[in-house]
Formats: sequence, structure tokens, C-alpha cells
Amino acid sequence: MPLALYGHPFSSYTWKALIPLYENAIPFEFRTIGPDAPQHAEEWMRRWPMLKFPMLVDGERQVTETSIIVEYLHLAYPGPVRLLPDDPMAALDVRFLDRFFDLHVMDAMQVAVETALGRLGDMTREQGLALARQRLDRAYGWLESHLTGRTWAAGDSFSMADCAAAPSLFYADWVHPMSDAYPNLRAYRARLLARPSIARAVDEARPYRGLFPLGAPDRD
Repeated sequence: MPLALYGHPFSSYTWKALIPLYENAIPFEFRTIGPDAPQHAEEWMRRWPMLKFPMLVDGERQVTETSIIVEYLHLAYPGPVRLLPDDPMAALDVRFLDRFFDLHVMDAMQVAVETALGRLGDMTREQGLALARQRLDRAYGWLESHLTGRTWAAGDSFSMADCAAAPSLFYADWVHPMSDAYPNLRAYRARLLARPSIARAVDEARPYRGLFPLGAPDRD
């Protein structure tokens, strides 16, 4: 039975799982969760009642939470692109950056999205956007300094940290565009989007840009 990934092409966290699959050309079946494939949604809900995607299924094993999915692929399907370094301390640095992008970039961006969808109680769309921009500016400032002299998030090698960075920074820049004050960060985002695995994820999501509640910009 081939690997199967349940998710949606426009989902930022689904991208994070797709990128390592594409990086190492790992064969898998993509099972879109949506109205056109109710059987996939039914199976996903049966297997994972937390109702969060993506979910990876490998035979009798199912793997959820994107950081765990990426590490599982690194261990079970190793390829030429090593997503975590062998040195434990270097691997710890990569894991930290993975969490940084999820917690301080992706989550901040989601505040604006969730308020635009009316999902954060009494917070208005304008308040959510202001809070997201405030949090993103802090994250952008830290990343601008961190990325000095680096090609990828953790140094010279593409890693799990970059799998997290790509969707985070892609959508964050839609919510709060990176100004000229962040040249290192802007250049890093451009390098990410030029990488074939990430460009493929971006292209596969293009038909769904109308779903972005703040309005997708006419770029990228």
C-alpha cells in the first residue's frame, strides 16, 4: 500500500508535509479533503477525530502533526535531501527553527485569517490584522538578524526548518508584506519560492486562492 497524505492543496500545513515528499521524490497518493472527495474526509475523520490535517498513512501506521510527519519521512524514507542533521545539537537547532516558524510566524498569520473568518470571538477583522502585524514584525526582525550569512534557515543545507518556513513566510507576506527593512528575509523567501519542491506546492494551490479571506495578492 503506498503512502497516502490527507490534506488540501491550499493548506499551509499540508504544504509543510508535501515539501519533503517532493524533495526526495517519495511516491505517495494525495487524498484531497473537500466536497469532491467525501470518502477521503470520512476516512480522515474516522482516523483522526481532532479534525486537523494533514495526516500521513503508511500501511497500518498513521502519523499526524506536521513536524512529526517530516521527521517520520526523514527516518522511514531517507533520501538525498537530509531533513535533519546527524549531529544531535545541530538537529536541535533545526527543530527550534521548525517550532519558531510554526509558533511565531504561522500562528501570527493565522490570527488575521481567523478573525477575517469570524472565528476569534469578539475580535474584529481590523483588530486581528493589527495584532498579526505586530507579532509578525517581531518575528521578521529576529529572522532578519538570524539569516545574516545563511542560505537556508539552519545554515548551508535545506532542512526541516525550511519545510516549515516556506508556507509560513508565503502566507505571512500576504498578511503583512515584508518591507525593505528586511532584505535578508525577503531574499530568503524568494529562495524558498524558487526551490522546485516549493514552487510545485505553490502552483498546485493556485486554483484555490479565492479561499484566502483577506484577498490573495496578485503576485507569487
